[in-house]
Amino acid sequence: MVGTAALIPAYDAAASLAPVVAGARAVVGTVLVVDDGSRDDTAAVAARAGAEVLRHETNRGKGAALLTGLRALAARGVERAVTLDADGQHLPEEIPRLLAAAEATPGAIVVGVRQKAGFTIRRAARLGNWVADALLRVIAGAPLPDTQSGFRVYPVAATLALGARGARFDFETEVLLRAARRGMPIVGVPVRVHYPPPAERVSHYRPWVDTLRVVATVLRVLADRRAAPLCCLIAFR
Repeated sequence: MVGTAALIPAYDAAASLAPVVAGARAVVGTVLVVDDGSRDDTAAVAARAGAEVLRHETNRGKGAALLTGLRALAARGVERAVTLDADGQHLPEEIPRLLAAAEATPGAIVVGVRQKAGFTIRRAARLGNWVADALLRVIAGAPLPDTQSGFRVYPVAATLALGARGARFDFETEVLLRAARRGMPIVGVPVRVHYPPPAERVSHYRPWVDTLRVVATVLRVLADRRAAPLCCLIAFR
């Protein structure tokens, strides 16, 4: 049984992926990349860097890639998955901070709260993050940590049991909301990140479309009568 593996959803990330894989391997050893229908050499780059690779033949979305990876890790008996974005935003050397928090609060979802001071972030992207965070704060009755951060530690089996099914960027918001409703601990840990200059930055997040998708997903979860009432332990370290 493998205790922890890194999981990296990737789409057209050949230019940035290799150092992310190498950095994660240096910390946790096992790295799984889910190539979400890339049109470039993402899969080959990941394999050369030492990752195991699963591939979607067509682009299905970040959430779908995360679910594919989590299910594959569960089948191997992996207990925890550290998720990182493929664009280099998340620094692998920060992984131990997240794992320490996971050890301190067993069964928690640990979220890397991105420290963005000093970086130029597009106004639309800031708005999308603010809307998602504010909406979840109202619903959960407490601030949820950086709801759009993809730098996380998931307890694999417990996360899959939540039943989140958002196929795109809404997955990461939905899983926190479902965790809050189940009483699963959610821990936020401040982490350093890297943002290249705006002109060099590649993002597949569409602020308006994906923010509306997040809102629709939240409403769908709230309408699910089978879901438990909101009750969560949210901590910041």
